[in-house]
Amino acid sequence: MNTVLQINNLCKSYEGFKLDNVSFSLQQGHIMGFIGRNGAGKSTTLKSLLNLVHPDSGEICFWGNSFKENELEIKRSIGFVAGGVDYYPRVKLKTITKATRKMYGSSWDDTAYKRYMEMFSLSENKTPAQLSAGMRVKYALTLALSHNAKLLILDEPTSGLDPVSREDLLEVFLNLADKGVTVLFSTHITSDLEKCADDITYIKNGRIMASCALRDYVNQYVVAKLTAEQLQQQAVQSASLGIRRIKGGYSCLLKRTDAPVLAQDLTAATLEDIMVHMEKEAE
Repeated sequence: MNTVLQINNLCKSYEGFKLDNVSFSLQQGHIMGFIGRNGAGKSTTLKSLLNLVHPDSGEICFWGNSFKENELEIKRSIGFVAGGVDYYPRVKLKTITKATRKMYGSSWDDTAYKRYMEMFSLSENKTPAQLSAGMRVKYALTLALSHNAKLLILDEPTSGLDPVSREDLLEVFLNLADKGVTVLFSTHITSDLEKCADDITYIKNGRIMASCALRDYVNQYVVAKLTAEQLQQQAVQSASLGIRRIKGGYSCLLKRTDAPVLAQDLTAATLEDIMVHMEKEAE
């Protein structure tokens, strides 16, 4: 399997925050979800990949080629949508599309463009000012999907979309992956990842906590429902990876290998369970 993206020891420091030796890789045709709470470093990482944020150190390679040495060529093969999509508010979409089409030349696919415009119910005669935040995201995605990109890097692409539009977009991702297109996207909607992602990368306070197959990651954990008395057991306290207050007691995240000897009321952990318990543990 071909490695599309390889990141080694990526670092970026700001006052009060540090992206700390971020490393992970992404394989061709895979969909990877990038998760972490607000301020964890997701957007900084994604923007660093394309030099929109200048990293302090680290190595970034696309398709085995150094990004520093092949920036223009690599960017032509990538579709990128950042959070906070914005355009000239009074310019019609068809004018924005015309300018974008020129940038990509022969790689632009008008058939795909028209298909996505129709799928997302977008009109070329409208301006960004006439679109909702969700519709502006749909338009940005349409442009990103319309030049035969081999890799999509998307920062919160489902944010602001209604459930039906989110399902449509996830179906697009799955269809693209079947054709060998690779997708890396950050999101807070972990249920979306469980529907489409092959892999997961979890970042916390600027450091990568996990990067592996989604199924393998989720299968490591279970959630135990405990009473206040059970929660006080030393074995539970030692093994706990995070505790949440719930109706009727407490929920506790445990490694699957530890759980049977500590609790009986167990359920399989979801990606959301894992994230909220681990983040709670850090508070």
